[in-house]
Amino acid sequence: MGERYSQLTLEERCTIAQLHQAGRSRHQIATALDRSPSSISRELKRNRGKQIGYTPGYAQEQTRARRWSGSRLDRDAALRSFVLDHLKQGWSPEQIAGRLQQQNAAVTISHESIYRFIYAQMRRTNDGAWRNYLPRRKGKRGSHKPRQRSSDDLIKGRVSIALRPQAIDSRRTFGHWEGDLMAFATPGQTILVAHERKSRLILGARQPGKASLPVAEQLLAWFQPLDRRLRRSITFDNGTEFAQHLLLSDTLAIRTFFCDPYSPWQKGAVENAIGRLRRALPRNTNLDTLDPALLEAWIAAYNNTPRKCLNFSSPAEVFLAKVLHFECESTPSLRSG
Repeated sequence: MGERYSQLTLEERCTIAQLHQAGRSRHQIATALDRSPSSISRELKRNRGKQIGYTPGYAQEQTRARRWSGSRLDRDAALRSFVLDHLKQGWSPEQIAGRLQQQNAAVTISHESIYRFIYAQMRRTNDGAWRNYLPRRKGKRGSHKPRQRSSDDLIKGRVSIALRPQAIDSRRTFGHWEGDLMAFATPGQTILVAHERKSRLILGARQPGKASLPVAEQLLAWFQPLDRRLRRSITFDNGTEFAQHLLLSDTLAIRTFFCDPYSPWQKGAVENAIGRLRRALPRNTNLDTLDPALLEAWIAAYNNTPRKCLNFSSPAEVFLAKVLHFECESTPSLRSG
């Protein structure tokens, strides 16, 4: 077998994922792809998601992240100047990206990358003035009459769950999530949990308290590698930790919905998932002394436990099967067999 050192393609990663899920050995996968066993072993080790295993999209994203230490706008001064100049003129990120595509420019960029760059600058510099570059700006100041603040005051752009399509309730389609923070007795200790309604898969990660921007950025990190059909919507309660939800809709076109006040049962799927996690993580758990590998292991165990409602498949099996279907359906050689 000829040893090759070129980067694996998405097509090859789809094949690796399918054969790996089918239980083939690394040597068998290497033979099928005319790659060395060490290359396959390295790929599965370096680019495997801790909670849901190896998927082609996540592997591509990890490789891309290692290749570049910063965004394209960080690296390309001319492109950065063009983008910022047009944002100052009132253009939206979508308009800028579209114009570059229309002009067949030598360097193009997606509107998602522009949004991510602006939000990253806000985080790095702690300067809210960067928000002025975005088309969504803070509205007019309201009345000075003292009044109780409503959910709409605290969470801008909030859409009530009453406006959520009924099809989401049926669990007929993938990509509809629920999110919540799992709080602990020690102040500032929280775990963000996202639950996919159809597969029952969960994702979880510790958070630095209840700050809204890190919560939104963690959700972006989870959802960015997924096919758009696996990240259609997400439903939250009215906690201010979800106040940056527009970051999800702006960058990934994810629809966000919010429960009625004091009605957490309206997102009962993630509430139930957190209840299951409480068996291993009671409220008096000190996350500062908890080995992060244990948290990953408990989430993986949750995702790999068969469910009667899934015909005794596990959430991970159901979700990964759909991931592979979406990620590999456009690969010609895989379609033709």
